[in-house]
Amino acid sequence: MALVIEREKILTLGERVISGERIDADRCVDLLKSRWISELGYASNAYTLHIHPDADQVCTFVIDANINYTNICTSRCRFCAFYREKGHPEAYVRSRDEILAGVSHLVKHHGTQVMLQGGHNPDLPFDYYLDILKSIKKRFPSVHIHSFSPPEILFFSKIYGMDIDSVLQELKDAGLDSLPGGGAEILVDRVRKKVSPGKGSTASWLEVMRIAHEKGLPSTATMMYGHAETLRDRAEHLLRIRELQDETRGFTAFIPWSYQPAEGGPGRTRASPVDYLRLVAASRLMLDNISNIQAGWLTEGGEIAQIALGFGANDFGGVILGEEVLRSTGTDTRLDLEDILDLIRRTGRTPVQRDTYYHRIRRYSTKRKD
Repeated sequence: MALVIEREKILTLGERVISGERIDADRCVDLLKSRWISELGYASNAYTLHIHPDADQVCTFVIDANINYTNICTSRCRFCAFYREKGHPEAYVRSRDEILAGVSHLVKHHGTQVMLQGGHNPDLPFDYYLDILKSIKKRFPSVHIHSFSPPEILFFSKIYGMDIDSVLQELKDAGLDSLPGGGAEILVDRVRKKVSPGKGSTASWLEVMRIAHEKGLPSTATMMYGHAETLRDRAEHLLRIRELQDETRGFTAFIPWSYQPAEGGPGRTRASPVDYLRLVAASRLMLDNISNIQAGWLTEGGEIAQIALGFGANDFGGVILGEEVLRSTGTDTRLDLEDILDLIRRTGRTPVQRDTYYHRIRRYSTKRKD
C-alpha cells in the first residue's frame, strides 16, 4: 500500500509545485531513488509545461563555441584528464589570434555565444584575458561572451591580488557578458575536498555567483555528479542553488551532467541513464525558480537527451564547436547542427535556435532527414 501512495504522490507532485509547494532535501532524496520513473517524468513535465506551455512542441538550442585557452593547470582535480603541467609536451596556451579564429568560425556557422574556459595557469597575466575579451568585442560585437567559471574567477582573485568584485568588474568592462556554471561539481565541502580541492569552497563558488548576479552578469548553474557524492549531497547541491536564485534571480538555466571517468584511468563507472533522468526530473521540480533545464547530450548521448525532454528538460544545450575538456576523458560524442535538428525533430518538436538569454532567433522546419 505504501508504494501505491508514493506513486500517487509523485503523480501529483508537478501540480503541487505549480501551486507553490516546495520540495525539501528529504523529499528530493526520495525522488532521486524512486522506482516510479515514468511517474516522475510525468510530474516534472507538468511543471515544465506550466513554465513553457509549448515545451511539448518546441525545443530550443544555442550555437556556441567552447574555446579552451590553456590546459596548463595547478588545481590537479582528481577527475580531470584535460590538464597538463607546465613543460609537458602537450601543454599549450592559445594566442589571441587563435582564439579570434575560433570565434570567426563560430560566426560563420551562425553562432551567437562563445565560452572561454581553461586551466589555472599562474604564468598568464590578467591582461591576457582582458585583451582577448576586448579583441572579441571589437571584431565581433554581437557575439555573447559567456566565460570564466567561478573557480577561474577565484584563481584570478588569488593570483593577481584582487578581490572578486574587482576581477568581475574589469572582465565585464572588457566585454564579459555572463558566466558559465562550471566548477560547481557538488556544492558540499566534504565532496569538494575529495574531488576538486583546488577549486574553492562551496561558499566561495556561491559568492562569485552572487557578486556576478549583482553586477548584472547572469550565469548558468551546473552539477557534475556520479563520483564521490551521495544522493543527499545532490539534494543539498540543488537546495543551495535554489536559495541563491531566490536571492539574486541570476541563474538562467541548470545543467546536470554525469562524471566521465578518463579512458584507461582511475575512477568509478559512469552513472546510469536512469540516474540521469531521475536527476533531471528532480532538478526541474526542486528548482522551481530557474526557468530552463538543459538536456545533456554531450555526456549522456543524443537518445538520452531526447528522453530528458520528457523528464523536465526544455532545452537541448549547444551545438558546441571546439570542446576539448570532455573529449580528453575519451567521451567523444560529436553532434553537428543537422544532428541536433534531427534529434529534436524525432521527438515531435520543432527546433528553435536561441541566444544566451533564451530569446528565440530562428525557427527551423520540422522536416526530418528521412
